[in-house]
Amino acid sequence: MRISRTELYSGRIMLVVLMVVTILPFISIFITALHPSNTVPRGLEWPAEPQWGNFIEAFNVANMTVLLGSSVYLVIAVVPIALIISTMAGFAIGQLRIPGSGILLALFVFGLTLPFSGIIVPLYYLERALGIYNTRLAIVLPLIALYMPFAVYWMRAHFVNMPIEISEAARVDGATLWDLFWRIHLPLARPPMASLGILMSVWTWNQFLLALVLVEDPAERTMAGALGAFQGHYATNVPLLCAGTILILLPTLIAFVLFQRQIISALLQGSVKG
Repeated sequence: MRISRTELYSGRIMLVVLMVVTILPFISIFITALHPSNTVPRGLEWPAEPQWGNFIEAFNVANMTVLLGSSVYLVIAVVPIALIISTMAGFAIGQLRIPGSGILLALFVFGLTLPFSGIIVPLYYLERALGIYNTRLAIVLPLIALYMPFAVYWMRAHFVNMPIEISEAARVDGATLWDLFWRIHLPLARPPMASLGILMSVWTWNQFLLALVLVEDPAERTMAGALGAFQGHYATNVPLLCAGTILILLPTLIAFVLFQRQIISALLQGSVKG
């Protein structure tokens, strides 16, 4: 099927418009961050004397060295555990077809429909009762649980599309259930696992609401969670606030540039396998 010239150019024009709409806010924030403190720039106006020191001041004021370590700790604590649990659950539901797998899958899909803001209050009272409120554990445990619906559904989509003949041939050769998972299917699942790990790492790094509600100590929050406190102190200092925003977004942007092929292939894989 050939695409007409009108469809080709209209599609390109739409892509350019979407690119401009997406990039323009980042350009605006970056230019605003270069203006002198306690000033309000007028639109996309490049300052006569760019204040590059705003980034250093924002970095020091927000204590981002500690927050960087806290965010890295949360990613290391959350992503591997969530990845292991979701891979084993996806293997059981998608490949082994255990009894009640349809009901389990329906429950996980139902978990995708739960509004995140609707469970934050019960989480708050539950963690206060358990005595883990205002600790990093207060963020780690809910994140692992909240990632499970999407992560299990993601990994199940991979395992359910694997040919059943692979498992049957391995069982004929005397492979145990653990051998079937560890030596046969796990190496084949590395691409979707890597893609899922990248996505969960970005989500954990950008976690805002849990860090802001469940942790009072700013040093225990994520870099994104510190943005709320930073905004509370410097709500009127727009350039400094924009500089802090750029510093918080920078690691995510670098991660996307480095792993853009894996992220795009992960999204395309999910759309194909459903």
